[in-house]
Amino acid sequence: MRLRTAFSALALTAWATAVTLGAVTASASIAGTGQSGNLPGPFLRFAHGARPRAGPAPTLSTASKSAPPLLGPAPVRVWVPGFFSWALLDRSTGAMYGSANSADTTTSTESMIKIWIASDDLRRLPPDGAPDQYRLDELSRMIRDSDDSAAEDIYQQNGADSVVQRMISMCDLAETSIAEGWWSRTEVSARDAVRLGICITDGRAAGPKWTSWVLGEMRQVRGDGRFGIVDALPTPVATHIPIKNGWTVVGAEWRVNCLAVVDEYVLAVLTRYPEGLGLAYGADICRSVTAQLRTPAR
Repeated sequence: MRLRTAFSALALTAWATAVTLGAVTASASIAGTGQSGNLPGPFLRFAHGARPRAGPAPTLSTASKSAPPLLGPAPVRVWVPGFFSWALLDRSTGAMYGSANSADTTTSTESMIKIWIASDDLRRLPPDGAPDQYRLDELSRMIRDSDDSAAEDIYQQNGADSVVQRMISMCDLAETSIAEGWWSRTEVSARDAVRLGICITDGRAAGPKWTSWVLGEMRQVRGDGRFGIVDALPTPVATHIPIKNGWTVVGAEWRVNCLAVVDEYVLAVLTRYPEGLGLAYGADICRSVTAQLRTPAR
């Protein structure tokens, strides 16, 4: 489905419900970092983020080391007639921020999980092995074009529910649950979505040999699947960041998820809302959250 012209999620009709998530002040110590702080406004800083991993990832950022980050924790306000959550994970410290419901409310991953299905397949290859060209093309289509048939084929070949169980175990996911025989219905929280993102970037998911390939495919997501977070970023950055979105209609509601690696952060936005609002509505929620997390300097 092609995206219709996007409109602002901050200018909805009067019947839209205002959702200001996590309107608290939180003080927390981040395990292993020695950092603590009081953070005002509608976001939370969590004490238990993903563990920071050793080793730089220079290919993940187009920004200079001395440049300020594009994103940072900030108040986020979005009006959604349904469900909405977000999480932001600092890859260098493990600090996690997000809406008050980013841990205790889940939604289906939809196509966002395809980056794990591909990574899991590649990591399981013998150390000196490589997929044949047919399988490599299948994996590429699954990420770039969000090919459902390719995802189903690889998911079934690699053990179906076992694929998702490995994701939960290897990526230290805390709020994810399996939907038997149905990869797209895997339930995930916003916090677990960013944990999945860092699992991809730090090499646990695909292993040292194939991580760069997976991230390269995520940078080349195209067509209907390219929307949301990238729309709030400068073009030179947007064209080079790894992303993977998920989107579908279930019953009478859209389920739209956005995931991206931006500089030293992983950002996830999850939402559900009435079908009549269209895909562009969810895409603009992702764009709006990202825009509100943009740092003033950039």
